[in-house]
Amino acid sequence: MYQNELTLNNGVKIPQLGLGTWFIDDDKAADAVKAAVKLGYRHIDTAQAYGNERGIGEGIRTCGVPREELFVVSKVAAEHKTYESAAKSIDETLSKMGLDYLDMMIIHSPQPWVEVNRSEDRYVEGNRAAWRALEDAYKAGKLKVIGISNFQIGDIESLLQTAEIKPMVNQILLHISNTPLELMEYCQKNGIAVEAYSPIAHGEILNQPEIKAMAEKYGVTVPQLCIRYTLQLGAISLPKTANPEHMKTNAEVDFEISAQDMEVLKNFKKIESYGASSGFPVYSGKM
Repeated sequence: MYQNELTLNNGVKIPQLGLGTWFIDDDKAADAVKAAVKLGYRHIDTAQAYGNERGIGEGIRTCGVPREELFVVSKVAAEHKTYESAAKSIDETLSKMGLDYLDMMIIHSPQPWVEVNRSEDRYVEGNRAAWRALEDAYKAGKLKVIGISNFQIGDIESLLQTAEIKPMVNQILLHISNTPLELMEYCQKNGIAVEAYSPIAHGEILNQPEIKAMAEKYGVTVPQLCIRYTLQLGAISLPKTANPEHMKTNAEVDFEISAQDMEVLKNFKKIESYGASSGFPVYSGKM
């Protein structure tokens, strides 16, 4: 089990490998959490939009590992662009999950999902309002870490103009064939850790023969190569699965990709389609 931790800009340590839970049904979420924790996972990522916070919370409370040893994350829904709605949603998440605090909460997207890739409006004031709600919850001890997701450089710069507390993370779409180096370098230069969601490209990277060949060269699976790639970039990696066997193999990534191969992967051609998932905003254009 890969157990490396990173230290965020407020001194809090975060496990570099976590479990993503998008598409895990609420009634199956508790079992997924318990299986992951049994294997050694200590970082669990959910969101208000996933509809499984209740189940994730149940799994956290009943997994047999002390709460303080776990790093639990959720996200303020992209539609909350007022202080009041964001603040209310944070309290609702804590109540739904049955937890006294979250280790991290982040703004899910700078734009409501219905406008992602379809609108020039970056919701500057709305994001500042939602951020104030996160700052206040952080000061109140409800949240140990606060951050953002899917924010581009301009979105971050707008937020920093009024933010009292700098975001600690930016969770972005990051995988082989989609490596936004300029955004990553900006975040890292500003002390904002990068988190990679969909490190296996929602499964579509499995169809690339060149990636299969490189994985075979290292004696690993394609998902293992993909996850290791994001870790070597210095990112926090969040592969998502409800399958305990996949959880196990996803965490067996204690190998090293050569510097030469890392360059090949950084510049790997962009996959043309995310298949059946292409309709989701995060896969349908620039985020």
